[in-house]
Amino acid sequence: MELKVIIAIVRSDALQAVESRLQQAGVQGITVTQSKGYGEYRNLFTSDWMSGGVRLEIYTAAHEVDAIVKTIIDAAHTGEPGDGLVAVLPVDRVFSVRSRSETVPNRPRS
Repeated sequence: MELKVIIAIVRSDALQAVESRLQQAGVQGITVTQSKGYGEYRNLFTSDWMSGGVRLEIYTAAHEVDAIVKTIIDAAHTGEPGDGLVAVLPVDRVFSVRSRSETVPNRPRS
């Protein structure tokens, strides 16, 4: 099975909507961390230009990527600068620390 990781950086205030939509879409696992940075949109009201946001990581099968990316974009989109970005990267292998074995993340629970 071909695996991918989806990395999304979105506004903090969009997190609740994104999480809710991902749960409704059946995404089984997600990691969320606070982030800080700048890119297309710089916060000119601070001396360091940084804006706060959240970073989401979702490991999933390649055939699920387009639907998950669309879900994130639809939930986080405001049309304003600083909405965020989504990247999709290949994953060679994933291991479970608990079982000490290779695993497939985000597969439906049985």
